[in-house]
Amino acid sequence: MHTSPWIIAWLLLLQGCTAEQLQRATSPRTDIRDCSTNPPYLPSTVTETTARLAALRGAMKAHSIDAYIVPATDAHMSEYIAERDSRLGWVTGFTGSAGTGVVTLDKAALWTDSRYWTQAERQMDCNWELQRTTWIESIGLWILEAVPAGGNVSLDPFLFSIDTWNSYSEALHGSGRTLLPIETNLVDQVWGDQRPPPASSKIYSLPAEFTGSSWQEKVAGIRQQMEQHVRNPTAVLLSGLEETAWLFNLRGDDIPYNPVFYSYTLLTSTNIRLFVDETRLTAEARQSLQAGCPGPLCVELQEYGQVRAHVRDYAQGNVTIWLGTEYTTYGLYGIIPQEKLLEDSYSPVMVAKAVKNAKEQELLRAAHVRDAVVVIQYLLWLEKMVPQGLVDEFSGARHVDALRWAQEHSRGPSFESISASGLNAALAHYSPSNVSSRKLSVDEMYLSDTGGQYLDGTTDITRTMHWGVPTPFQKEAYTRVLMGNIDLSRLIFPTNTAGPVGFQSNNIPLMKGMFTSIEPGYYRDGQVWGTHLTASLQQHQTGEKPFLTFEVVSLVPYDRNLIDVSLLSQEQIQYLNTYYKTIRERVGPELQSQQLEEEYRWLQRNTEPFVQSSAGTAAATLCVLATTSLISALLTELQA
Repeated sequence: MHTSPWIIAWLLLLQGCTAEQLQRATSPRTDIRDCSTNPPYLPSTVTETTARLAALRGAMKAHSIDAYIVPATDAHMSEYIAERDSRLGWVTGFTGSAGTGVVTLDKAALWTDSRYWTQAERQMDCNWELQRTTWIESIGLWILEAVPAGGNVSLDPFLFSIDTWNSYSEALHGSGRTLLPIETNLVDQVWGDQRPPPASSKIYSLPAEFTGSSWQEKVAGIRQQMEQHVRNPTAVLLSGLEETAWLFNLRGDDIPYNPVFYSYTLLTSTNIRLFVDETRLTAEARQSLQAGCPGPLCVELQEYGQVRAHVRDYAQGNVTIWLGTEYTTYGLYGIIPQEKLLEDSYSPVMVAKAVKNAKEQELLRAAHVRDAVVVIQYLLWLEKMVPQGLVDEFSGARHVDALRWAQEHSRGPSFESISASGLNAALAHYSPSNVSSRKLSVDEMYLSDTGGQYLDGTTDITRTMHWGVPTPFQKEAYTRVLMGNIDLSRLIFPTNTAGPVGFQSNNIPLMKGMFTSIEPGYYRDGQVWGTHLTASLQQHQTGEKPFLTFEVVSLVPYDRNLIDVSLLSQEQIQYLNTYYKTIRERVGPELQSQQLEEEYRWLQRNTEPFVQSSAGTAAATLCVLATTSLISALLTELQA
């Protein structure tokens, strides 16, 4: 789900290769707000925020605050957050996963990126301005205009990363406005007893058959890195929730769709402290953590809320604390003396977690095979039901979720299922509800972006469908997006090429054993085409120097109805046919073992080899040449 240079590159290529252009609708929109009318027009999807803003402004006045900044994340810099931490959503009504709100005593504004502009216009009332950017410089300029010199600009330091804090500090430096951290979260204060309660479900051990190695082996590996580091760190501080869950082979469900739990870890060369609500640990999990007590492999359990006090005390000694700045908040970072810090963008645990060993790779492949069964079941069901007018976006999403829950080792969806058609398909992260759901039609494109959490791995796959007669432009645009997916999947590139592997916007060297997603797509208001698959990085030996290439592990065929084969090069067709052969070999037996014979026949029909007519060869070759040049330029830039 992360935007990457691969996507940007293919959006540029798509603009150059597309022959037709979409026309914007001229009829008035009824699905978004219109603040220019009197009274303002507000769709039913809007949240009324007048009372909430009044309460927040009252709290601000009590603390002598002139502007209060509200982010969309939690104290662990999580991409997905629990409802309890959805402070931006509560105060604005906007539920997108990325955004920043600023409230002054008489104004309020939301900053978010282009994926969410339409969603924000659907969900926010006219108390809120929409700023169509995410640059902190833009937020700073707005604050300078809205807050007079001498004013206080405040935020919760435990909800902002180190880099973000520094960016705000720089934006306000020398302006006469004071950036003031306040540990009392004002949104929580006015949310009061309406705020959802803390998580209370059990934290459990991942069965050994689903782990790549024991937690003791993982700890030993991290300690070895500490010993070999030139700075000789004495401790590693973990703030990212997935870091602690992976290190100790523990799982929870504190955040929807994510098998994690609220925790911190302080790992030294001689002891281990896990900050967590220990009453939630199963007996098996507690036994696993404390089987080595006393000793260096004994996990000492501490209260979750005590992490700051323990880190402050530990930092008083002759120590060096190694941490990843992307997941550590300024509130925790600020209590460690600067000379006792060893900073990297990501902790050694996060990097180790990204490189899957042989067993982890096999587990992930197995999860993707079963997940392909789910998606094939869903696509067949849609083919039957949509022409009868029996499916809307919401019922479709619920159906595919139910299919995933029925699979072996399933823990449910890995994110809220995106089931979108027509206007809704233009929203990059749209999820349907009973209010916004549209009926699926044979006359419209439909996008399904779904994934599953399994004990043996996580999946994420997008497929776009059309059950009627697509327009020539729809076929061309879809095919060119598919070409982007194929060409990136075939790419061979040097080891240590930098690129995002689920690490937000930062680049780290790509290594064998990493898994990433390839997500070219075309989004425009009212239209969408997307393909999205997961791939693992594998070594490709060419001469003496090692190279990397992708092994695609998402195993679902594309919609043949939308593919213009004449645009594909012979190499692209050959790749597609080889991919389809792999799907048959890996997914076919699983369908038969689950006695899904109708789905098996569907798979055979939809993975028939493609044959290209000679008429399309020249045009396809020109586009391949353009693609090759673009990718070469991109790789050169990434390695610069």
